[in-house]
Amino acid sequence: MAITDTTQPPRILVAGCGKLGGAIARLLAGSAEVFGLRRNPDRVPEGIRAIGADLTRPDTLEKTLPDDLDIVIYCLTPSSYDEQGYRNAYVHGLANLIKALNGQSLKQLIYISSTSVYSQDDDSWLDENSPTLPARFSGEQILAGEQTALNSGHSATIIRFSGIYGPSRQRFLEEVIEGRMNPQAPAPFSNRIHEDDAATVVQHLVNRSLSNQSLEELYIASDCEPVRLDDVVEWIRQQTPCAPPADDARKGGRAGSKRLSNRRLLDSGFHFRYPDFRAGYRPMIDEK
Repeated sequence: MAITDTTQPPRILVAGCGKLGGAIARLLAGSAEVFGLRRNPDRVPEGIRAIGADLTRPDTLEKTLPDDLDIVIYCLTPSSYDEQGYRNAYVHGLANLIKALNGQSLKQLIYISSTSVYSQDDDSWLDENSPTLPARFSGEQILAGEQTALNSGHSATIIRFSGIYGPSRQRFLEEVIEGRMNPQAPAPFSNRIHEDDAATVVQHLVNRSLSNQSLEELYIASDCEPVRLDDVVEWIRQQTPCAPPADDARKGGRAGSKRLSNRRLLDSGFHFRYPDFRAGYRPMIDEK
């Protein structure tokens, strides 16, 4: 079924067409005219109409954005991992883009966010109504970007992704195999989503919008099984040869201890290809 009933394909801008943005753009390109914006347009995936611009420099956006856009997906990552880098990426860049759209009437603005806006460390279950009190400047700036999107004058939806992993994001798996990860039981709860599912979540919500189905302002995008970090590590050790833990191996996670509910996303009709860490890591291990 086509994702829109109109005779003209929808026009979608992926602002920040990097690793995740590029995957989203490729998924949407079969049924839409997709534009990918990044500083180096040569790195936009083949089949996507490349736009070279720097969202932190408003002058580069002048007369570069396509007209008559239906959907804008904002998917930037910081160029530097200090507070200013995060503010440029998540707040200033978005504000510059909204201004450069110059009153275009979008069906939906989708802002890619992170569950780092939560700082709970008590194993509690969290959903979209849970309080956000970021513990770090990164979460504070990401949360400020969410408000920029919601105050943009466009219909906006926020997607808060938990830790994204997959074939192009193997750092954690490699740390376990190389003996650089050794959490002590009971370790904090961890939450994750496979990169293929992450891109498909965005595709799913875009399709709902283009089919004139309502979207919530906020979705948590995380798989169906929050799990203690030591359980993940022990399972990986049972699946593949791993080096003994090094003396300086990392003992815990970096994101507190919480359990994220994806009920709202599931209720929207989304189905996970990789509903838990076993389904996601198994093919990655098999390919090593």
